[in-house]
Amino acid sequence: MTTERHLLFLVASTREPGIEGNTEALARAAAAGLPADTRQTWRHLHGLSMPPFQDHRHDRGTYPMPDAAVPAERDLRGLLDDTLAATDLVFVAPVYWYSLPAELKLYLDHWSAFLRVPGLDFKARMAAKRFWLVTTSGNRPKAQPMIDSLRLCAEFCGAAWGGELWGQGGEPGKVRTDAAALAAAPGFLRLPG
Repeated sequence: MTTERHLLFLVASTREPGIEGNTEALARAAAAGLPADTRQTWRHLHGLSMPPFQDHRHDRGTYPMPDAAVPAERDLRGLLDDTLAATDLVFVAPVYWYSLPAELKLYLDHWSAFLRVPGLDFKARMAAKRFWLVTTSGNRPKAQPMIDSLRLCAEFCGAAWGGELWGQGGEPGKVRTDAAALAAAPGFLRLPG
């Protein structure tokens, strides 16, 4: 039985809505290389309301499921539902100070809670997924700490690592001059075989 692919693009740029940054432009070039019937969900993390993560791993030990009826938890629950529904997670994240943008880091911090929601089986469900990273920065070595971080998250979850697509970033439109990244983009998210 073949599972239909459903890619969740988690866009972590902090540019204002309507302004497509280099990383999103590169991700959209990669998505354009997918078969036309491939399901895609695009979620922009900037501007979502997520509560701060509170570490109760060692005192309470469990967490409640985020409640979509509670305004402060609505966006977090939506992200969780979208994450669990996807077969592939595509992190669309420019490098900020050698690391992840704050909204993406906050969402990943909440994964520590999801691992401890009774009956959710978060880690087992994540193990069936494939993680990808599309990123841009001033140069490739500056992206390596973030690449390593997300690859290790995939490893921890038991998920497959699809790889990273890096492009030259900087001012808006800079990636459109990166011929190597643009050439690699259309085949990046395709599965082998």
